[in-house]
Amino acid sequence: MSEAAQTAPSTLPGRAYGPPIIAATGVAKTYDTGKVRVNALNGLDLVIRQGEMVAIMGPSGCGKTTLLNVLSGLDDLSGGEVVIAGNPLHSMKDRQRTRFRAEKMGFVFQAFNLMPVLSAAENVEMPLLVGGVKPGEARRRALEALALVGLADQSNKLPAEMSGGQQQRTAVARALANNPAIVWADEPTGNLDSENSAAVMDLLVRLNKVNGQTFVIVTHDSTIALRSHRIIRMRDGRIESDRPVPSPGQ
Repeated sequence: MSEAAQTAPSTLPGRAYGPPIIAATGVAKTYDTGKVRVNALNGLDLVIRQGEMVAIMGPSGCGKTTLLNVLSGLDDLSGGEVVIAGNPLHSMKDRQRTRFRAEKMGFVFQAFNLMPVLSAAENVEMPLLVGGVKPGEARRRALEALALVGLADQSNKLPAEMSGGQQQRTAVARALANNPAIVWADEPTGNLDSENSAAVMDLLVRLNKVNGQTFVIVTHDSTIALRSHRIIRMRDGRIESDRPVPSPGQ
């Protein structure tokens, strides 16, 4: 583990976190088309502790989403190392990494990515079924997750029958159904109005408090970022600043 990982503070006023759950050392990502070579990430070091809610901000094209994809194992590294809960992520074979993500991580994206022909419950349980969970257990966990996000009465509705905020909460329920240690969120309120954005962020903050899950949120919205514990600002594939939010924005 890097020196940064060993010395990163585990407490802030009024907060206490667990051990490092995400540790990135010298992380680099280069896209090479043969004609154009783009250094999307340039040797990043980053530590996130269990139970933290971290916002990643910066101008378009600075590498925010690339960083999220590399840290979560959705994309390969060009250099460096990412360790998740003690496991070197990119040393795993593709099948191992896919299974590790399914067991340990949840994902929420700007586009809700719900299947239009499936009900809310079916959308939430689908990843569980693909992961080998038995149908009865998958349905039970899906309904529990929907209840957790306040949609117990919407389980039989199709996405088109729900509001944008309800659709995004369904997507959050899908991310939570496997009880992940880490939830990655890429512009989770980007398609929502201010009222629904606040409601979704209320939900994420509550889940972080109650369940102690780690949240890593890419956002352009400073009001969203200020409700996190820590704001990382990026520019040109590098971390420009990494500072705690002065007081809880919850």
